[in-house]
Parts: sequence; structure tokens; C-alpha cells
Amino acid sequence: MWRTRAAAACVICRSLANSSYGIKRKSPLQNLHLVSRSIHHPYYPSAKFQRPPLRISIQQFSSLNRLPLHKTKLLNVKHGYQSHRNFWLARLASRLLRVRYLILGSAVGGGYTAKKTYEQWKDMIPDLEDYKWIVPDFIWELDELVDIEKLLKALPDADDLAKLMPDFDKIGESLASLKGFLSPGENKFSANDSSHDYFSLMLERLEKENKELRKLVLQRDDKGIHQRKLKKSLIDMYSEVLDILSDYDASYNTQDHLPRVVVVGDQSAGKTSVLEMIAQARIFPRGSGEMMTRSPVKVTLSEGPHHVALFKDSSREFDLTKEEDLAALRNEIEIRMRNSVKEGCTVSTETISLSVKGPGLQRMVLVDLPGVISTVTSGMAPDTKETIFSISKAYMQNPNAIILCIQDGSVDAERSIVTDLVSQMDPQGKRTIFVLTKVDLAEKNVASPNRIQQIIEGKLFPMKALGYFAVVTGKGNSSESIESIKEYEEEFFQNSKLLKTSMLKAHQVTTKNLSLAVSDCFWKMVRESVEQQADAFKATRFNLETEWKNNYPRLRELDRNELFEKAKNEILDEVISLTQVTPKHWEDMLEKTLWERVSTHVIENIYLPAAQTANSGTFNTTVDIKLKQWTDKQLPNKAVEVAWETLQEEFSRFMTEKKGKEHDDIFDKLKQAVKEETIKRHKWNERAEDSLRVIQHNALEDRSISDKQQWDAAIHFMEETLQSRLKDTESVIEDMVGPDWKKRLWHWVGRTKEQNIRNETKNELEKLIKCNEDHPAYLANDEVTTVRKNLEARGVAVDPCLIKDTWHQIYRRYFLKSALNHCNLCRRGFYYYQRHFVDSELECNDIVLFWRIQRMLAITANTLRQQLTNTEVRRLEKNVKEVLEDFAEDNEKKVKLLTGKRVQLAEDLSEYSVLE
Repeated sequence: MWRTRAAAACVICRSLANSSYGIKRKSPLQNLHLVSRSIHHPYYPSAKFQRPPLRISIQQFSSLNRLPLHKTKLLNVKHGYQSHRNFWLARLASRLLRVRYLILGSAVGGGYTAKKTYEQWKDMIPDLEDYKWIVPDFIWELDELVDIEKLLKALPDADDLAKLMPDFDKIGESLASLKGFLSPGENKFSANDSSHDYFSLMLERLEKENKELRKLVLQRDDKGIHQRKLKKSLIDMYSEVLDILSDYDASYNTQDHLPRVVVVGDQSAGKTSVLEMIAQARIFPRGSGEMMTRSPVKVTLSEGPHHVALFKDSSREFDLTKEEDLAALRNEIEIRMRNSVKEGCTVSTETISLSVKGPGLQRMVLVDLPGVISTVTSGMAPDTKETIFSISKAYMQNPNAIILCIQDGSVDAERSIVTDLVSQMDPQGKRTIFVLTKVDLAEKNVASPNRIQQIIEGKLFPMKALGYFAVVTGKGNSSESIESIKEYEEEFFQNSKLLKTSMLKAHQVTTKNLSLAVSDCFWKMVRESVEQQADAFKATRFNLETEWKNNYPRLRELDRNELFEKAKNEILDEVISLTQVTPKHWEDMLEKTLWERVSTHVIENIYLPAAQTANSGTFNTTVDIKLKQWTDKQLPNKAVEVAWETLQEEFSRFMTEKKGKEHDDIFDKLKQAVKEETIKRHKWNERAEDSLRVIQHNALEDRSISDKQQWDAAIHFMEETLQSRLKDTESVIEDMVGPDWKKRLWHWVGRTKEQNIRNETKNELEKLIKCNEDHPAYLANDEVTTVRKNLEARGVAVDPCLIKDTWHQIYRRYFLKSALNHCNLCRRGFYYYQRHFVDSELECNDIVLFWRIQRMLAITANTLRQQLTNTEVRRLEKNVKEVLEDFAEDNEKKVKLLTGKRVQLAEDLSEYSVLE
């Protein structure tokens, strides 16, 4: 079997060898096929051969052909295990080649199949070109018509979109704090402080935002920048004129000549109920028997699609069809009334303006006044009755005012107070309308129905009226609605005996007829008086304009608000001028002022005690200890005080200095008030003292004088200081002993007895110092006794205390002169100081001390100047802005600070221009 396979292999090898490919060569091993080479194995050494010489001949061939092989003969070898191994490798190679071709063929076939499938699917899709006519032509031209780049630029960017997104960090912090606040147990109490701090910061932030909003509103109002509003109705314009006139100067009395309906009556007579029936809403606070109307309330009624109410100075609308809005409106009116009442008073003269709009309302302006009382009860101010009478008379004495007199029908007519008051104001009854309320109770309780008829006919009360009306304003229940009251009123009058027996006429009953009659009378009065009042206003304005042109021809007509804005800009410009002050000017002022404040402490408590020591070591120790104590306790605080006073001084100088001929003294009071309030509010940064303490301590610790220039500067500084102290001491001694002989001779003055005694004591003490130039600062008791006996020997009786007082000044003068001489000697001592020579004759430790003080002053002035320019000036400017904003909101403050004939004249012109 094995031989058969070997023979087959030989046949294959011959067939391969017979092919004439490649390069001819004589090497038997090279001419063998790859399989035949594997048979030639070194395990058979007997198979020897000789390598013939190599012969190569070059033949033509291409890259597509294999290299030619030359025919050769196989060597005779023995067959064994090697032949079996070679056939196993051949089978493995053939299998591997077969797998590769399979994979390659499969890939090619799969790609072809996929291509065919894609073509089939593509053929199945319909051709959309046939349906192109369905789409309009402009769709295909959109890319040409629309500018994509401009569209992209118009879209908001990422930053703008980010502003619209909620602040999730703040929301997270709020939820976290809320979670900590609501968590039970110990966590709640442990987080209490942090929650309190957090909400405090939120409150401060809200207050700041509120201030900013108020500032914007004020700027808008002052500059006349108003949003576009709808056209106002005639009654709204008329009510606005009345509001302006009510705030106008009362000396002209112009507000008393325009018509309005004045509602007067006794307390609890039903005035407010009648007004609510006319307004068709329960808008006023109610109380059983107590005074509820504490100030005049002006109600402007007008027709509108929705039943709403709003105040003159507010944009909030109260929906009168909702009970919660009605309750809020009543509460707001009550709060405004109580706020308008001054301390110690019960009623107020300040008018609350309210507008009510709704379907079916008659257009008119009504003023509800506090009810007239007969007795002042406990809890009321003593002058409450007189105040109510004066308020009622002030409104009723207007010759064009319509008086709506309300009388309670359930009480006796003799108890009425208001009827006498009305008869005094309108004796002819040409502008009075009488209203009898609570007719249902009157019909039940009054024994004689003819009495009600007499009241309605005007025969019972001592007053006259244009018309008489009888109304029913409910059953006395404050929770009744307007609709139920109307139904009850109509039902009552339909079944009333007064109407059936013709005691009352149909046009004299119900609040509907009353409101129609009052509206007709109101507009009749308006038509008759408004043109006359307009002519009067024009004439008054012409007079005011003429007065302005004659008195202030070169000035613009600026009212109080405009003047305040002008002053505000000037004040802010003056605050900005603080930033223009040079650093050198700040530092010179700070250093000079600070030394004036601390020089006494340095000389009296540091230098003089240390100078009395025996040697330089003790001197330096004493100085260091006292400087450390001074720096830790007093110096930083004193430096901050000096800086704050310096800033105040500069701020006051810029605020008060006059700018030449253009200076307007009309702003002086305002500027002074702003300056005082700003100084009161401004507080220096609390952390400044701590940082300043470290800087000053480091400056005073340094003893190294680097050059001769600094040494000479310290000597000059010391000489100036000691000369100033010596001059003060000489002045004190002169006051003690009196003038010398030259002054006595020249000015013809003499010494007093005490001055003579002190002069003798001075002479004796000077002898003592001359005898002992190194005398200590204090007199011993035996020395005092010696001086006293010497003076007594000359007939001068002296007290020991006087001797000690005189000694203090004499020795002080002697010490200062000695220090100045020593200072002069130390001018040449810098070389010894620099070389650290120990020379007891020339110790200049006091020069080093004054150099340390001088350097500390310079560094402190520089630090304070940086705090001033970098922080405090900006904080001061912020405080000034806040003060001006607060003043802008306070009209009373502006009236108090901006005064004068010019201001008042401009205000009058401004008001009349608005009226026209």
C-alpha cells in the first residue's frame, strides 16, 4: 500500500518537473518540486550527491507567468515515515484551499443576489414624478424666497432661552431648605437657624427688587412716560379733575365750585346702604351701631360691560360679582380709612377715591361722608363731633354740590341732627334731595301713616328739597345680596298701604328712581357750571403765567417733581466727584488728621514714659509693650473713625460748595437733608478694623531704617512734634505765671497774686533743675518741703499741690528742650545706627520710635485711601441713591424740602395745565 502511494507521488513529481518554467539551474535540490524537496531528508545520509556548477540562462517571461523550472531527475531515496508525513500536509493544504474558495464564492454570490433583490424592490416603488403636479409650485421655490440666515439670526440664542428657563439651583435650594424645615425631630430644630438665614436673605432680595420696581414707576411717572391707555369716559375724566382739585392748594377754593353728590346723614341712618344700592354692590365695611365711615369716600359710577371696582392709585380690579373680591374690597377700604386717620383722631379729611363700573349704573360722582353724631363716646377723640361737622360743611357749602340728605324713617323726626345742618347750608332747597330710609320699619312702628306722608311732602322737617324719596335698603342683615334687597323693596312697595292709599307716589319710591333723579340733577348741575369753571381756570392760569414771566423770565417752569429730578442729578454728580479726588490728597488728609488724633496719646502715654527709663533696652521694651497694647485696642478703631470723618468732610464740601453764578439755592435744603440722612445710614465696613490691625502691627514692628533720607525725615517729624508740644507748654506756663516784664510794660498789665506766687515757685524749681540736670520727672517729698521752706523764707506762702503742678510744666519744658537738643545731635547718628555701634553718648532710640510712628501713619493712610476709593465711595453713592429714592416716594418730604414762591408758582401752573 505504501509503495503504491509512493509510486503515485513519483509520477506527479515527474509531470511537474517536465514543465519547462523558470530559470535553468544545476542544483538538484533547487530543481525539485516543493513536495519532492520534503522527501530529501537528512535522516538518510547515504543519499549523497555532488552540487554541479550553477548555470543560469535568462529567458523572456511576463509577470503573469510562473518562473520556469528546468527538467531534472529525481534522486533515488529510501521511502519511510517522511513520505507518509508529506502526504498528510498535502491533504491539509488542499482542504484549506477549498474552504477559502468556498468563502470567496459565497461572498460573490451573496453580493450578486443582494443586488438583484434591490433592483426588484426598486422596480416595485412607483414613480413619484407623475404626482409632482399635486404639490404647489411655490413649495419648490421656498428656499429662494425665504432667507434662512436672517431667520436664524432672528431666533433667540442659547443665552436668551436660558433666561426663560427656571433657576433649578434656586428651586433646589428652596426645596432643600423646605425639606429641612418640615422634617420632624431633631433635624427640624438643627436647621432652624439656617432656614431663618435663608428666608432673611430672600426677604432682603425681595425688598431690593421692590425698591427697584418702585424706582422704575417713579421714573416713569416723573418723566411723563405713560403706557398707552384706552380713551376715558366723560365721567372718568370729570372724576379725575375732582381728584386733582381735591389735592390742590385750598387757598384758591377751586374744588368747591364743581358739582358732586354729597351723601350726608345721621350715624346709622343708612347712608352707606343707599350708596350701595345705587352702586349695586356691597362695597363698604359694615358695623352694627359703631362708626364705620371714618373718612370721605368719593365713588365714581359709570357704565361698563363688567361690574368691577378699582382705586385711583391702584391698577387692581375687584370683581364685584365674586364674594371673595367683595370681601377684599371692603377690607381694603377699611384699611385705607384707618391709615388715613392721624394719631389722636377718630376721623380724617383725606378722601379715598374709588371707581365702580357696571352695566346699568347711572353716571355720577358721589361722596360718602362720616355720619353726624350727637355725642362723643369713649374711645373717640374729643373733637370728633366738631370735625365731622366741619367736613360736612366743607362739602355742602359748595354752591354746585348736590346734597343727598339721608333720614332714618324708623326713628322720631325730632331726633334728627342732619336736617338742621342741611337747612343751614341750603335754606331754599335748590340742590337738596331728601331720602327717607327704612320705610318698611316706619310703616310697622309709626302709629300714624300721615306722619310719613308729611315727611315725604316736606311739611314735617324744617328744610326744603328738590325732591323727596322713600327707599328700603334691606331687612338689616349685612349678608343680604343686592338682588334680594331689590326684590324685597319691590315686593314691599307693591303691597304697601302707603302706595295703595296714595300717600306715596310711584315715582318717589325705590332706589332705582332715586338714582335716576340724582343722576339727572347731577348732570344738569354739571352743564350749568362746568363752562363757567373752565373760564375761571383759564383766567387763573393766564394770571399765573404772567406772574412767572415777570418774576422768572430766564427760568423754565419746573414743578416740584421736576425740580427734585434736577436736584437728584446734581447730587449724584457731586458724589461722583469724590472719585476724582487724587490719591495724594486723600492720603495727606488722612495722615494729617490721624496724627492730630493720636499724637497726644503717643507723646503722653508712650514717648514720655519710655524716655524716663535708664537705658535703651528698657526704653525699647516699654515702647514695644505700649505700642502693642495701643494697636490691639485703640488704633484701628481710631483710624476708621478718622477715615469716615474725612469722607464726610469731603462729601460735605462737594455738597455745600457753591458753583458760582449758576448756583441755585432752592436745592440747599434738599442737599443738606440728603447729606445728613446719608451720613446717618452709612456704616464703615466692619471687617476693615481687623485687616487694619494686622497692617498697623506689622508696620510698628519694623525697626529697620534703610537710608539716610528716612532717618532725616524721622528727625524732622520728631522736631515738628516736639516743637509743637513745647509751644503749647510755654503757653501754659505763661498763663500760670503771667506776662513777663516786656509785655507788662508794653501792654500796661500786671500779674495777679496767684501768678506772682507761681512765678516765685517757677524760679525756685528752675534752680532745682539746674543743680541736677538728670533729675527724674517726679519731685520727692523732701524736695517739695525744701522748695516750700525756701519760698516761705522769702515771705511767699505756697501750697505743696501748687508746687507739684508748677513742677510738671517746668520739667515738661525742660525735657522737651533736652529732647530737641538730643534730636539735633542724632542728625549724624545714622552711621552709628547702620553699623550697630554701641555708644552710650549717642543713643537715638527715640528717632527710631518716631520713624516707626511715621511709617505706620503712611501705611495706614494708604490702606484707608484704598478702602475709601475702592469700596466706601461706591457704598456712599449707593446710600445716596437709596435716600433719594425714599425722598422721591415721600411727597411730604419733597414739599418740606423744596419750598419757595417759585416752586409754588410752578406747581400751580402744572396743576392748571393738567386741568385744561
